[in-house]
Amino acid sequence: MVSVPNDLTQLLVNWGNGDQAALEELLPLVNTELRRLARSYMQRENPGHTLQTSALVNEAYLRLVEQRNVRWQNRAHFFGIAAQLMRRILIDHARSHRYLKRGGGALKVPLDEAAAVTEARAAELLAVNEALVKLTSIDARKGRIVELRFFGGLTIEETAEVMGISTPTVQREWRAARAWLHRTLTDEQLDEKNDEA
Repeated sequence: MVSVPNDLTQLLVNWGNGDQAALEELLPLVNTELRRLARSYMQRENPGHTLQTSALVNEAYLRLVEQRNVRWQNRAHFFGIAAQLMRRILIDHARSHRYLKRGGGALKVPLDEAAAVTEARAAELLAVNEALVKLTSIDARKGRIVELRFFGGLTIEETAEVMGISTPTVQREWRAARAWLHRTLTDEQLDEKNDEA
């Protein structure tokens, strides 16, 4: 993660206690890291995706500012929550896109008005999200590791910092989670093909 001043944790605590001035000081300090997280998410999108990194960061800012009663522990906790929010934004956007493709009248997620997700990419993102929800219900720690690594783009070391566990534990759990997700997604694809036949 990007190195930020040591007082970041204190700013987070002050903001959590209702100090809006702390929030104004905080946002410029975390901007670079939020942009890195957003770029990581957007690299997984199709090249033709018109949703810009800045739109994802802006929506994440809005959702972070809306966080109430969060007792921020440290910068790793903050960036972990930011990664989770970005995942939710993209999932909401994919769901909205699929709903509109089926003729629904849902309002779009308040992202860039020109944002578009291909139907195949939306389905893929939703399938991964559904598998991640299943994994999390079975093993919450593995689910969180996948969220931080896959959706958040965090390294093994950054994930260990966010979760407060050792790097070898993250590596072991990451391997097991990837194997489980691969098996689950492959089985679902086979089931869909059998249903079509």
